[in-house]
Amino acid sequence: MRRLFPVSDLTADAHDREWGLDELADAYAYPAGDGSWLRANMVTSLDGAAQHGGRSQPLSSDTDMRIFGTLRALADAVVVGAETVRQEGYRPARAREVFAERREAAGQGPAPAIAVVSASLELDFGLPLFSSPLVPTLVLTGAAAAPERLAAARKAGVEVVVAGDGPGVEPARAVRALAERGLRRLLTEGGPRMLGQFIAAGVLDEMCLTVSPKLTAGDAQRIAGGPSVAVPERFALASLLEEAGFLFARYRRI
Repeated sequence: MRRLFPVSDLTADAHDREWGLDELADAYAYPAGDGSWLRANMVTSLDGAAQHGGRSQPLSSDTDMRIFGTLRALADAVVVGAETVRQEGYRPARAREVFAERREAAGQGPAPAIAVVSASLELDFGLPLFSSPLVPTLVLTGAAAAPERLAAARKAGVEVVVAGDGPGVEPARAVRALAERGLRRLLTEGGPRMLGQFIAAGVLDEMCLTVSPKLTAGDAQRIAGGPSVAVPERFALASLLEEAGFLFARYRRI
């Protein structure tokens, strides 16, 4: 049974209710407006692990995956790091009939584009993510990326987007470059290093965080890595969903 605790009243008179995909889509709708909006969707164990055995799936649940699918269905583009593509076995986003009318009304294509962030471009461009996507996959890299890897990507028909002056991607430029292609409703699913870069650059607008009621120990990464910010940035709780001990929180930049 699912419980929703509205932000206006987190504890009083909370009641059980079933959530359909349309209700989830309404609950997680992007804010209105013409500007870009970058949200992250991550899962963490009770002791702070973002992965177990190198993957996030062991921390997940059926409801977590339904929210995962809903967030993808609302996005123009899913931004993901190259290492996560390799570890999680990323495939192209698929069209889902239940969201087709909603996407058409929002002026979106049948499925979100996948935008892979990679400095090295050490990617297998023969994988279905690149060779047979429903919506063309983008690769974001820096101007100093290896010419032979750039040539390999373009030979495979992959659209390469330069979003940095060095070998890597600059987060703010990545957001702008995607917006220039009409991709404003953005979702990132990690990995932790890339999310840390987005946080440090101050471009993350919203965090959707699943707290899994599991303990892993070990030395797994947190949901965000890299250098710490000088001053922690405060976000406000927008909604909180609970099921079977899993918490599904949504925080927005204040």
